[in-house]
Amino acid sequence: MTVRQTRWGRLKTTEFDRTAVARTVVILPIGSTEQHGPHLPVEVDSLLVTEVAKRAALAADASVLVLPTLWVSLAEHHMSDAGSLTLDFHTLLAFVRCVMRSLQRQGYQRVLLLNGHGGNMAALTVIVDLLGVELAMPLVTATYWMVAAQEFSRLLEGQSNLLHACEAETSMVMHLRPELVDAVTACTVDAPVTGFLQAGGMHRWRNIAHWSRTGVVGTPHLASAQKGALLLDAAAKALAGYLIQDRLWETQ
Repeated sequence: MTVRQTRWGRLKTTEFDRTAVARTVVILPIGSTEQHGPHLPVEVDSLLVTEVAKRAALAADASVLVLPTLWVSLAEHHMSDAGSLTLDFHTLLAFVRCVMRSLQRQGYQRVLLLNGHGGNMAALTVIVDLLGVELAMPLVTATYWMVAAQEFSRLLEGQSNLLHACEAETSMVMHLRPELVDAVTACTVDAPVTGFLQAGGMHRWRNIAHWSRTGVVGTPHLASAQKGALLLDAAAKALAGYLIQDRLWETQ
């Protein structure tokens, strides 16, 4: 059985279906390169958002293409830790704008910015609002663990959704790349079980050290590869369900 190719970067120029561009959904996965505590690598966000995008594209009953992942984004709050990299907002906006213009010139009209890093959520909402008007196209953003919030809450034991280097992320990396996980340290790392909350609806910028000495928030000691497989499938299924909804892409 031949599996349809959904990876943009693996297609030859002659293999793009020029007759299907108007109804094809294009996903730009946006990850990050940042510290994930002492037990996970700095590529976690990029690794996971790429996998969710790939699985969702195959699961969707629609024409879907997945662009190469943007592996660096807004991670200023992790820059005190070794290995972290960051963009500024205007660079991220400029990059997304150029990619969206390129897609629009080729006739694509349905684009999803799939986010895999918590520090991008507010910025991507602003970017979608700006570029949606500027380019007059139905540009959408979504953060995969928010799309699958109900499913993640059901599967996780020590936390209600994804946090940082936590039960969820550790589980998914255990499933995908177990050799990258220090499982012993995951069970012993000092980590608060909650974090990233803003009191009374107020917001101010905080370094990750404000919440966690080790850079970990959540319950990684409860992680398992089996749980990771279920989380990835849940995220992909939930996302695929949205991709096929025409009302998401309506221009009016």
